[in-house]
Amino acid sequence: MIKKKTTIKDIANVLNISPAAVSKALHDDSRISVKTKKAVRQVAKNLNYQPNHLASALRSGKSNLVGVIVPRTNSNFFSSVIQNIEEVLNKEGYNIIITQSNESYKKECDSIDTLLYTQVDGIIASMANETVNLSHFEKVKTKGIPLILFDRGENDLNVDYVGIDDYNSSHLIVEHLVKQGCKRIAHIGGYKHTRIYNNRIRGYIDALKKHNLPLDDELLLEGNLTIKDGKAKMLQLLSLKNRPDAVYAASDYAALGAQRVLKENNIKVPDDVALVGFSNEPFTSMVTPSITSIEQHSEAIGKKAANAFLEHVKKDVVTQTLTKHILDVELMIRNSSQKIKSH
Repeated sequence: MIKKKTTIKDIANVLNISPAAVSKALHDDSRISVKTKKAVRQVAKNLNYQPNHLASALRSGKSNLVGVIVPRTNSNFFSSVIQNIEEVLNKEGYNIIITQSNESYKKECDSIDTLLYTQVDGIIASMANETVNLSHFEKVKTKGIPLILFDRGENDLNVDYVGIDDYNSSHLIVEHLVKQGCKRIAHIGGYKHTRIYNNRIRGYIDALKKHNLPLDDELLLEGNLTIKDGKAKMLQLLSLKNRPDAVYAASDYAALGAQRVLKENNIKVPDDVALVGFSNEPFTSMVTPSITSIEQHSEAIGKKAANAFLEHVKKDVVTQTLTKHILDVELMIRNSSQKIKSH
């Protein structure tokens, strides 16, 4: 037999009181005596009563739940953002529901539907690589639910956004590589339709122009920035007649894949090819040679995204002035890009 879920009615029957009185006792209503409250809680415990949060959210219009959507949870950047969002929201009495899209547009749409069904009070999201159509995010806005985007977001949605200066990050990287004497700099970028990767590509192109370096189409590659992708793109660059002397990858995972291929082909890093990644994942300082990378300030991004949601709740008006928090970045220079200078 399947065990039936305990309801407020079951508790009421045991104590011979009305279900309304049980509900009030469970919600610590001042009109119910301390003795009754104690009895109700004891019976609820004995019967293993679990409150129906969904029904309660439908009644009150508030669930104290916030949905968080990330492309993947196994990245230090995203897990750190989640941790900081949770830290801020827990203090204000909110719990978070985490879903990951695995860079899939369909999974992202499904996550939005699930979170809306769960009656979340807000959604904090970073978009999947595949996402081009924004109708699922528009649905959140239409329902008047606060939507905050971080790291990857689209200007078209006109919602709160927290991220870094991606365009300037590319300038910092190219500038550093030029100072190391690099003249043929390749870029393994993300897909152009994603705003952050588009900004990194634009920054890369403009920085090359600034330093009068040739912009060669065969040195600019787009991909999904996994380790596997980094390997494939590095092999592609090595097959060129005129190889690059530096590679800037828009993700540390792609940089790690590129580094492995360079090692397998006995190409010295940084002497033959300098290498720079993006995100400052913990492994970048542990591999040999350690990988130069951009610090994205995940802690600050998580805290600012959570506070942006809380601002909406405080003002209770979704049409408030929307804010864009753009944080400065830091280039963590390590062995993979520091060419040894002869004196």
